[in-house]
Amino acid sequence: MKVKVNVCLIISFLLVTGLLNSCGKSQNNHADYSGYIAKIKKHRAETDEWMKSSNESPFNYKGKVKFHPLNYFDIDPGFVFKSKLVEYKNKEHLSIFGTKGEERASIRFGYLTFGKDDKNYKIDVYKNEGKNNKTYFSIWFTDKTTGKESYEVGRYLEFEYNPDTNFVYTIDFNLAFNPYCAYSHEYSCAIPSDKDYLDLAITAGEKKFHE
Repeated sequence: MKVKVNVCLIISFLLVTGLLNSCGKSQNNHADYSGYIAKIKKHRAETDEWMKSSNESPFNYKGKVKFHPLNYFDIDPGFVFKSKLVEYKNKEHLSIFGTKGEERASIRFGYLTFGKDDKNYKIDVYKNEGKNNKTYFSIWFTDKTTGKESYEVGRYLEFEYNPDTNFVYTIDFNLAFNPYCAYSHEYSCAIPSDKDYLDLAITAGEKKFHE
């Protein structure tokens, strides 16, 4: 009888301990999730304030455009990914066209990869030359929301190149944003090509500004 009681006590202890550990893990994940949500909300609030108030923003710089807070999808941590950059061995020099029809020289430099819903995707990184021969990198894309919930030309992601080949980049589609031409026709922006299409709905980041 004593043996049976001890066994039961041990089993009960293990079950309770496992439950507590499980709860602790859930709370930690929830804390991380809450912190991430707060970070993105802060970023969006700061973006709104800059867009509304800065003389350099597309709402003020080239003629006044009526401002209202930017539109976004709900924040979704499921659209955050990690990837190393794979550089193309033969980097293609190509022309990217702007929304006003102008031609822009660019280089298809490399790509990042991510997996979503059991499918793998890649997103290209472009190398460009700006004013004063300054080099900068760009990511632009279209997806199944383009022209519906999101801007019909496409959306962009910030990308800061790191020469360390082992560097791991964060692809955060909650930070996907519209180019300036989404707010004002005074601007021209690069149009993503057919190769920049992602065959899934990126329901994260910025939506259309003009409904």
